[in-house]
Amino acid sequence: MMNERFELKALLCHTWGPIDNLKVTDLPTPVLGDNDVLITMKVAALNFPDTLVVEGKYQFKPPFPFAPGSELSGIVKAVGSKVTRFAVGDEVLAAPLFGALAEEVLVPEVRVMKKPAGMDWDIAAATAISHGTTLYGLKGRAQLKAGETLLVLGASGGVGLAAIELGKTMGARVIAAASSAEKLALCREMGADALIDYSREDLKERVKELTDGNGADVVYDPVGGAYTEAALRATAWNGRYLMVGFATGEIPKLPANLMLLKGCAVLGVFWGEFVRREPKANDAYMQELFDLVQSGQIKPRITARYTLANAVEGLRSIAERRATGKIVVTP
Repeated sequence: MMNERFELKALLCHTWGPIDNLKVTDLPTPVLGDNDVLITMKVAALNFPDTLVVEGKYQFKPPFPFAPGSELSGIVKAVGSKVTRFAVGDEVLAAPLFGALAEEVLVPEVRVMKKPAGMDWDIAAATAISHGTTLYGLKGRAQLKAGETLLVLGASGGVGLAAIELGKTMGARVIAAASSAEKLALCREMGADALIDYSREDLKERVKELTDGNGADVVYDPVGGAYTEAALRATAWNGRYLMVGFATGEIPKLPANLMLLKGCAVLGVFWGEFVRREPKANDAYMQELFDLVQSGQIKPRITARYTLANAVEGLRSIAERRATGKIVVTP
């Protein structure tokens, strides 16, 4: 057990409620468990589920008080007695369920990865969840093939841009759908082959037009809501619909006959649980990602930087769906 000290800073949540309730607060150094790694945070990255966690709307509810944040890079400060893969001083990236928005973060060993030598701290922090989720979804769940058409909803967000990048590296034709011309311009810059502005265009009809009536072979959906049924109706025969998240805040209810009529599959993409259940398979995916980053084939698009003191502003921009790309936070 480590001695407690009270100069450690963290952005803490003390009760379920709006993001503006979060405050930077002093707290003691976490107590190190046998299978834990204590990391001095260099950079944390923000994701949409972070906003749901503090409102008590996510699938798990941490005990109070807790720091949100599920993605970071940093340096190992201490390891538990049963930790075998890491040592003090190692440069790592990690994907805890929560806690990343703090100067020091306690993470189970299974959720920590070695940072490749030379990789920037901010790129390392911004890679794990968005690109890890997406590679697992496109390759592990949908088995996307070269020459197929990939439709990406919410395409200008962190996971959406990751889907564009990884879809292109896998040889797919990528259709990006987003809610404004500005967001779609970023999608085009990231390599999208075709664009749909679903704030003013009929999503199903435009997908049909862009695919000669065949529909999309794979749909990547991190937004949910009303767009889900429209996109499912635009899915091709033998298509694969990836259910990644619900950024609209609305969990859709789908007519089951659509899956029958199209012979398509709706597949859940829960990367966090995949990491827990299949750590060796995830290690292989992460190594593939690191190789793609280091070769320059993919690069997480970081669009804003904050410190712990003003990280609430970054979380607010994500909650209000104004953010594009990845937002990072430093101590």
